[in-house]
Amino acid sequence: MAAPGFERALEKRDGSALRLQQRGAGGVGCVVWDAALVLAKFLETGAVGLRRRAVLELGAGTGAVGIMAATLGAEVTVTDLEEVQDLLNDNIEKNRHLVTGSIQAKVLKWGEDVKEFLPAPDYILMADCIYYEESLEPLLKTLKDLSGPHTCIMCCYEQRTMGKNPEIERKYFELLQVDFELEKVPLEKHDEEYRSEDIHILNIRRKNMNFLL
Repeated sequence: MAAPGFERALEKRDGSALRLQQRGAGGVGCVVWDAALVLAKFLETGAVGLRRRAVLELGAGTGAVGIMAATLGAEVTVTDLEEVQDLLNDNIEKNRHLVTGSIQAKVLKWGEDVKEFLPAPDYILMADCIYYEESLEPLLKTLKDLSGPHTCIMCCYEQRTMGKNPEIERKYFELLQVDFELEKVPLEKHDEEYRSEDIHILNIRRKNMNFLL
């Protein structure tokens, strides 16, 4: 039986609203985190051209970011662990009437085979995926396996100062910059309402990739 939950409405600029079911139990993937709202609303500003673009979301949770991208015309695959699929699919169906591109949910465990998700998407979206130290290397492997020379990875995260969070973030970005280049999106480019000094959006791209022909 599904854990009881409640619905979160995310209003769009056209007056419609995404309706996102959350669960009161089931782990970090079952609630809409602030970083997901910030990234979803940033996409809606039009700063990123998503129409007909292939988009893959990692650690999608409730699907807020990926569903927003699908309402903006993107061809979206939202991914997370097996136990989150029911929630993801419920939210996709709740918002299907707003989708102008396409959207599907699939299981993807970081660090494992990604062949079914290739060729590389145009965009990889991530919101608040940096929190478990043991997941950093599997996540980085998945980013390397999924990204091509033209893939833009958009990572939104809330900077946290409690416990091990600063050390985990430091290690993540240290490892990430071995293979990727990072560019921070200035705060003034974020949605005027959904922004915070503690929540950052990064554009991440592979460093020069030399492919053997």
